[in-house]
Amino acid sequence: MGYILKAIDKEEKVRFALAITTDLVEEARKIHNTSPTASAALGRSLTATAIMASWLKNPKDTITFNIKSDGPAKNIIVTGKNDGYIKAFIANPQEDLPLNKKTGKLDVGGLVGKGLLTITIDNGLKEPYHGTVPLISGEIGEDLANYFLKSDQVPSAVGLGVLVDKDITIKASAGFIIQMMPGAGEEEIRKLEENLKALKSISHLVAQGYDAYDLLEKISQGFDVKILEKKEISYKCNCSLEKVKDALISIGPKEIKEIIEEDKKASINCYFCNKDYKLDLKDLEEIYDKALQINTKEK
Repeated sequence: MGYILKAIDKEEKVRFALAITTDLVEEARKIHNTSPTASAALGRSLTATAIMASWLKNPKDTITFNIKSDGPAKNIIVTGKNDGYIKAFIANPQEDLPLNKKTGKLDVGGLVGKGLLTITIDNGLKEPYHGTVPLISGEIGEDLANYFLKSDQVPSAVGLGVLVDKDITIKASAGFIIQMMPGAGEEEIRKLEENLKALKSISHLVAQGYDAYDLLEKISQGFDVKILEKKEISYKCNCSLEKVKDALISIGPKEIKEIIEEDKKASINCYFCNKDYKLDLKDLEEIYDKALQINTKEK
């Protein structure tokens, strides 16, 4: 469980969103058995997506954060909903790198590498919205700020931090996204830049006991802000046996028949929660019959 705190300055020129995601990222670490660097990469992505999901208008709306890259991580996918539920996947959770020599921190940029960041928003319309930008550093926070500027034309400040303990558990995880609204000018940007320049590592601050309200106070100095909402978030996968069966039906009767003839059983793993679904011969025969019926109707 974690939470997001949303606020706006009273002149409605700057909006603030801060997230405490320590428990959320620890849950993801346990599910995917991530290395320290992979935990940081996945945790930053989770935090950012959780914040963006909180901006969705309807409970059933979804947002998907997708990084495809040439680095060892290869692929990071995070899906979030307005209802506060979020799930995540990293293609190579065991990949790890030495600390970055320049910063002395976990080398998330090296693990991610070069590639593309795609944000997909599905609000139930015929075609979901897709926005894609090249990664500029692989550090995720900078890449997301670049996405907001290039794709949405919204100047933004993004801070994401994950502190991994000596026993590789998550000691602290947090993040913020601050965006300039229409009407914001040089004065608002100057004040914000000064505040962020003075801000220490947010994950270290959270490890010291800071909560989202404390972080907001530091980031919003010089602004008269009002709290809009505090929203709980948690890791939850919505996979089910029925969805697994539907997915198998979609591959077609020919392929299902091959599975029946060769293996007489199937094991399907959900890559968001690592749950295994076992299907016996009877299950596969039922799935085959349904796929055959659909195939016949389409013809």
